[in-house]
Amino acid sequence: MCGRYATTRSAGDLSALFESSDSTGGLGPDFNVAPTDPVPLVRLAPEGHRLLSVGRWGLVPHWSRTAGGAARMINARVETVATSRAYAPSFARRRCLVPADGWYEWVRQADGRRQPYFMTPRDGSVLAFAGIWSVWDPDGEARLTFSVLTTAAVGELAEVHDRMPLLLPRERWAAWLGPTDEPATLLAPPAPDWLAGLEIRPVSPAVGDVRNDGPELTARVPLARAEADTEMTLF
Repeated sequence: MCGRYATTRSAGDLSALFESSDSTGGLGPDFNVAPTDPVPLVRLAPEGHRLLSVGRWGLVPHWSRTAGGAARMINARVETVATSRAYAPSFARRRCLVPADGWYEWVRQADGRRQPYFMTPRDGSVLAFAGIWSVWDPDGEARLTFSVLTTAAVGELAEVHDRMPLLLPRERWAAWLGPTDEPATLLAPPAPDWLAGLEIRPVSPAVGDVRNDGPELTARVPLARAEADTEMTLF
């Protein structure tokens, strides 16, 4: 976790929701974000205001010689993010918010099938994953990359997977983006009553194929139908 998610709001909508300026040049919806895909994130500009940018999912440390390991660095664990050579500098100085409609997880059924679920707010509001970013610039062409922080799953979410993205309610956005003398306090999971507002929605196995994209991927389906659909591979 987390290896696939959806982010479908326009740059204008995200700029309004996150009170940020827009440097993306426009965004299209993506119902099936996969590692190394370009997606929106919100960070602080050098001048101190919030900036909506496009980054590639999978952090590449500035000292890396190649970007070949990006797909393996899509997630950073809260337990080690402050001490890891690859992630600690970004956690200390380059934190971001990763807008999402929700994320996908797969559960192995008794018959061996893998049933996907989409975790999303019941009220349709935006989610903000805690993220860290870096710029990789080996050839003078700067590339913005990022990772999503994960933590131990809480409540009913633990029945789907033992990890979940570190989700940040709106009241924690400013603290996550801004400077702090106590970074460890930023890593607490959200309160159980806030997490209770998330729906665990069964969806079609079609989401398992990265070539598929569209609103039908996030639509609820009866489990009987989902089990009858053709099973796809995760990547």
